[in-house]
Amino acid sequence: MPKMIFVNLPVTDLKRATAFYEAIGATKNPQFSDDTASCMVFSDTIYAMLLTHAKYAEFTPKKIVDARTSSEVLIALSADSREDVDAMVGKAKAGGGSLDPTPTQDFGFMYGRSFEDPDGHIWEVMWMDVEAATQSGGDQPAAA
Repeated sequence: MPKMIFVNLPVTDLKRATAFYEAIGATKNPQFSDDTASCMVFSDTIYAMLLTHAKYAEFTPKKIVDARTSSEVLIALSADSREDVDAMVGKAKAGGGSLDPTPTQDFGFMYGRSFEDPDGHIWEVMWMDVEAATQSGGDQPAAA
């Protein structure tokens, strides 16, 4: 069985957050969703669990930060091409996200952009030509 990742994100408005993630291409899995959580599926191995603040607080004694003013994590997804990077960022804008909170990265063999979801969580979308990166000798900055 391949390793899977479940990114748990506290959200202030579950319905709005669910609609945003559907707009960028994730699919809601109703089996693991209810009025406190939406399980958003990006692939067979990548899931975002959108949790109301009350639900999120059940899993940690720590204060939930406002992702618009504080940062705890940066999330990066791979893309199949430069065009796919731009397409996902475009979907994020159309779905109500903010674009490019971090500078666009363009190293020729690697290209990345970012967006913020409605709650301020930053997502990076990266494409890399692995063969070209290998030939560069590794003297370029590392991807997030």
